[in-house]
Amino acid sequence: MSVTTQLRARAGLPPVVSARVDALREALGRPLSTYYLLLGSSGMLLGIGLLMVLSASSVYSFENYHNSYYIFLKQLTWVVLAVPFAFAATRLPDRWLRLVAWPAVLLSVVLLALTQTSLGHAVNGNRNWLALGPLSLQPSEIAKLAIILWSADVYARKEKLLHSWVHTIVPVVPVVGMISGLVVLEHDLGTALVLFAIMLGMLWIVGAPARLFVLSFSFVGVLAFFLATTNRERRLRLTSFLNPFQDFQGAGWQAGHGLLGMASGGLLGKGLGASQQKWGNLPEAHTDFIFAVLGEELGLVGTLLVLALFACLAYASVRLAIQTTEPFVRYVTAGVTIWLMAQMMINVGMVLALLPVIGIPLPLVSYGGSALLPSLVAIGLLVGFARRQPEAAAALRDKKRARRHGRGVSGLNAGPGSGSGPR
Repeated sequence: MSVTTQLRARAGLPPVVSARVDALREALGRPLSTYYLLLGSSGMLLGIGLLMVLSASSVYSFENYHNSYYIFLKQLTWVVLAVPFAFAATRLPDRWLRLVAWPAVLLSVVLLALTQTSLGHAVNGNRNWLALGPLSLQPSEIAKLAIILWSADVYARKEKLLHSWVHTIVPVVPVVGMISGLVVLEHDLGTALVLFAIMLGMLWIVGAPARLFVLSFSFVGVLAFFLATTNRERRLRLTSFLNPFQDFQGAGWQAGHGLLGMASGGLLGKGLGASQQKWGNLPEAHTDFIFAVLGEELGLVGTLLVLALFACLAYASVRLAIQTTEPFVRYVTAGVTIWLMAQMMINVGMVLALLPVIGIPLPLVSYGGSALLPSLVAIGLLVGFARRQPEAAAALRDKKRARRHGRGVSGLNAGPGSGSGPR
């Protein structure tokens, strides 16, 4: 009996539980566990997302396009287009990523500025979409990944200078602040908050002083209060979440119906496709409030499953960031993790009326190609980092050699007389 098993026995853990804990620890200790956790959790979230987009958008699609599968087929098309890009991202060398980081930030700034021209158009009051012929895209989604790659490259180059707070701030904070300002001009406060969370997360990773965070939170608080007081609709959104049912027929309509959907789902839900809120009561059921439809149809079990998959994705990403010896890989992994988890928490908090309704989609689950493509590419980068870790790369080489050897043995054994045909 090992020392660990003896300690668990003294602590009163049953032998079966102790054995399962040991098996889980052994499985997580394998070289490819991070690689498989990233692939498995993101793949399952993507599958659940397709299923929920099909269910949540069916009524909207039929009413607007006379085809219940219209939105789902568009999302499926985006998945089919995005997966090859994500696969290519797993194969990109780090030096290529660092070369493309600077042009990506410049391109993001240009695209964000173009939304304020005749090429930009508003959706739900936010002028954050760009019409490029038959294609419409949301530049702020591209900016999230570009900021992470660029910041990671800057901090990796300054690795030995990060003990000085000046080098932790310049040039990352001014550039991210400028991009966030362009997003605020689009009236997209939700995305601006995500960019702010990414910036603070990167500063925390590189060891910025605590007073910087206090100043940042104070500045954002004052700015949010100012923006709320200058726009009546925005002010109602920021205040109605405290009690959506107080103005249920007005500003609290969306948040209130989201809560009703979540509450009516119970433990196991009403069943897939049986949501009542998606029949016109819940605006943006297949985008920002898809988590409410999920809770109504799949119940508490379904919502906890989705949260567990996000937790698994976060665990694997943090583990990768801790294990890697490359500063650029560490900063990119941390930035992507902060981005996806912050956006997930804002969306879930919004649906549960813990945060104002600010129009943030649930990563990998909500409908939207502009959000899906950068998210999948970002996860592809993490998968590539995980497979290039020395132990994981060696394990993958061993697996390939074993498969080749197995095929070779089969080919040698499959002689003229080894088949089941006539001899």
